[in-house]
Amino acid sequence: MKEIFVADLQANQAITAIFLVKSKEVKSKKTGESYLSLTLADKSGDLDAKMWDNVEEVEETFGRDDFVKVKGLVQVYRNKTQLTVHKLRRCQDDEVDFADYFPKTSKDVEAMFEELVGMAGGLEPPPLRELLMAILLDEDISTRFKQAPAAKSLHHAWLGGLLEHTLSLCKLCRLISQHYGELNFDLLLTGAVLHDIGKTQELSYARSFSYTNEGQLLGHMILELDLVNQKIAQIDEFPPELKMLIQHMIISHHGEYEFGSPKLPMFPEALVLHCLDNLDSKLEGMMMILRSDPNIEGDWTGYNHMFGRPLFKGYPRNGKSNSKKE
Repeated sequence: MKEIFVADLQANQAITAIFLVKSKEVKSKKTGESYLSLTLADKSGDLDAKMWDNVEEVEETFGRDDFVKVKGLVQVYRNKTQLTVHKLRRCQDDEVDFADYFPKTSKDVEAMFEELVGMAGGLEPPPLRELLMAILLDEDISTRFKQAPAAKSLHHAWLGGLLEHTLSLCKLCRLISQHYGELNFDLLLTGAVLHDIGKTQELSYARSFSYTNEGQLLGHMILELDLVNQKIAQIDEFPPELKMLIQHMIISHHGEYEFGSPKLPMFPEALVLHCLDNLDSKLEGMMMILRSDPNIEGDWTGYNHMFGRPLFKGYPRNGKSNSKKE
C-alpha cells in the first residue's frame, strides 16, 4: 500500500515515494544545462516536479507511463505545490499496486451496471429493448464499459467513469421526461445509453488515459455507429426509421459543429440528449477542477482552458469549503 499520496503532500516535506510519470520534458536552464520537467501522479492527483541536477544520469532510464521512485523536497512555487527531485529511479510494475495510481469511481460498478440494465430492460418498444440488451449483455462490451473512463481528462476521467456518466445521464432523462410529458422517453433513454458507448474502443486506459489508434482515426461517434449498425442487423425487422433516429441522436449529441457534431439536433429528444449530456459532463468537469485545483491560497482557481475562465471556489457547498487554505 502506497504510504504518501499527492493530495497529502505538505510544504517543506521531505519524501521518498513512487509515482506514475504522466509527462516528461527535458528543458534548458539559462546556463544551458538540462533539467527535467515532470508531471507525476497517483490516484489522488497530479504533481509538478523538477529535477535540476544529475539529469544526464537518469534522463534515458525512464519515460512517460513508467513508475519512478523519487526522493525530494515538497515546496510551494507560485501558489502551487512543486516537488524538487534529488534522486530518481525507474520501478518495475511488480513494485507497485496499480490501484494506488489510477483514479477509479467511488461507486459500486456492478450495482451501477445492474441499475442501467434494469432501466434499459424496462423499455416498452421491443426493438429498442432488444437493441440495448444485445449491447449491454455482450460480455466483451460490458467488461470494457465497466472499466472505461468517460474522457481522457475533461470529465468523469477515472476508471468506471463512462458507466457513471451514462447512468447519471439516464436518470436525468427520466426526470426531464416526467417534466416534459410529450417526450418519447424510450427513444431518449436509448440515445443516452448509446451516446458514448464507442468510448469503450476510443480510449486506452490500461495505464495512463490516452486514445487508441481507432479513437484517433475514427472517434467514438463512428465507432458506436458501427456497433449499433452491427447489432441492429441481427434484429429481425428493426424499423428503419427508428434506426435513423438513433443514428441521428448519436451523431448530433455534441450539439455544435465546432464540438465535433456532424449534424445538429433536429428533433426534441436529440436536443434534450445534447443538453443533458452537456450539463452532466460540464458540471462534473467543473467539480473536478475545483477538487483538484493546485492553488493553495485564494478563492479562485487558475485560468481554465475548458471553461475559458478562472472558477470561484471561495464558498461552501453542502457545508464544506472549497478553499485549500481551510
